[in-house]
Amino acid sequence: MTREEQLLGAMVDAVDTLVDDFDLIDFLHQLCERCNELLDVSAVGVMLADPAGGLQLIAASDEHARLLELFALQADQGPCVECHRTGTSRFNISLKSPEETAAFPLFAERALQAGFATTHALPMRLRQKVVGAMNLFDSREQKLSDADARVAQALAAVATIAILQHRTVVHGNIERAQLRAALSSRIVIEQAKGILAERWQSTLDEAFDALRQHARSHRQTLAGLCKQLIDGSIDSSAIQRP
Repeated sequence: MTREEQLLGAMVDAVDTLVDDFDLIDFLHQLCERCNELLDVSAVGVMLADPAGGLQLIAASDEHARLLELFALQADQGPCVECHRTGTSRFNISLKSPEETAAFPLFAERALQAGFATTHALPMRLRQKVVGAMNLFDSREQKLSDADARVAQALAAVATIAILQHRTVVHGNIERAQLRAALSSRIVIEQAKGILAERWQSTLDEAFDALRQHARSHRQTLAGLCKQLIDGSIDSSAIQRP
């Protein structure tokens, strides 16, 4: 696919939020994949604000990014946490630079240990409303071009509009209900990943990819499939290993 086709695909994903069975978690994981493809970064994490204003991790492109973002929430520091508070983007942060990471030294140290060298953070914002933040990680000491920065901002904006649109379409109180459902689904998904990885003796990322593929090919929600795996109504042998 050309870059233009990939960008168009991201727009089409956003339009799909108008359907009744829109899957928020799968949509945000697709956003992570789009960022990886279009921006040539190593990993992506997406956080959404809860009703109390705090951040919650909803999607990550791989296990390294997931654990790093969870550490950021626990330590209450990191570029994603910072940009959610300020509502402004930060690009080309060198994780090896004490000056550039002065606001989040513990996070920078943990990110370096995870193999990342550079990070970028973008708020998911529409006008004055900030619904979350997106973190891009690169294992290389490589800066985003101005064009790539604009693409990243466009993807964050598209995701923000999609989330807000879906909340409006379903009902006025969807923000609270949707986030609660997403967080509950996240727990179920993590449990199912662990079960499948243990049975296959595989990585958590491989297990997650297999679950997503099976859910899509069988027109199921990801959380629904994971609940079936946990309660035993579907056997792991029915899921194709990548």
